[in-house]
Amino acid sequence: MKTNKLFVFISLFIIVVACDSSRVFEENISFNNEVWHKDSTLVFEVDIVDSLAVYNVYLNNRISGQFAYSNLYLFVDTELPYNKHMRDTLECVLADPSGKWLGKGFGNIWSNRIAYRRNIRFPYAGKYTFTIEQAMRDTSLKHIVDAGLRIEKAKF
Repeated sequence: MKTNKLFVFISLFIIVVACDSSRVFEENISFNNEVWHKDSTLVFEVDIVDSLAVYNVYLNNRISGQFAYSNLYLFVDTELPYNKHMRDTLECVLADPSGKWLGKGFGNIWSNRIAYRRNIRFPYAGKYTFTIEQAMRDTSLKHIVDAGLRIEKAKF
């Protein structure tokens, strides 16, 4: 009986992992007490092996329904190999004009995957460092559960 349960569990695990075969990198960082302080930066190091492949880059976030804004501004710094650097400001729209939360909701938590870059090629193989900061006027942004980065191979 235990062998059957173990076999079913391993089979389901393999199926779930195989369904996300396009993912190259994904990591999310949780915030203590659902508060993202202005001086808290999120740092993600990603090794890009294939500089000829085409990728999509997303910024993930999960908010609680008490989040006070309909959008979230972020600063995204990217450090490329060979000391090259880029900085972007990104607006993440989290609610429609009527105030209805966008994304996927479960209970009082809403998950969003915001497109940051689509159909891009990383110019070099090597280590890329992504640093994300909240760019809102509040020094302590409340009701942010976590935020993160996802890179996947683009599907055509």
